Amino acid sequence: DVQLVESGGGLVQPGGSLRLSCTASGFPFSVSTMRWDRQAPGEGFEWVSTIYKDGSTYYADSMKDRFTITRDNAKNTLYLQVDNLKPEDSAVYYCAVRLGDSVSRGQGTQVIVSS
Repeated sequence: DVQLVESGGGLVQPGGSLRLSCTASGFPFSVSTMRWDRQAPGEGFEWVSTIYKDGSTYYADSMKDRFTITRDNAKNTLYLQVDNLKPEDSAVYYCAVRLGDSVSRGQGTQVIVSS
């Protein structure tokens, strides 16, 4: 079974940083396209960033200069470094993988940006 376990969220002041992690199992992580999504209260899922198996990365425009997605294939772990956080970045952050016709996400890790 696919398992994705996110961690690293928390309460941070505006301008602060966090490093989110996602440990994956149950599928071939090293050759899979991975991404981060987020969901603010009362909103739908919002795409944040994608990393392909060759390491190429893509970001939503509003996060491009502040977020960095990386992967460690030896550890089956996906990361998202989030810097210069803004209150509007408050959301539950999920790692996700599309396998066939379905998208799997973990339980998410909550980020709250507040002074």
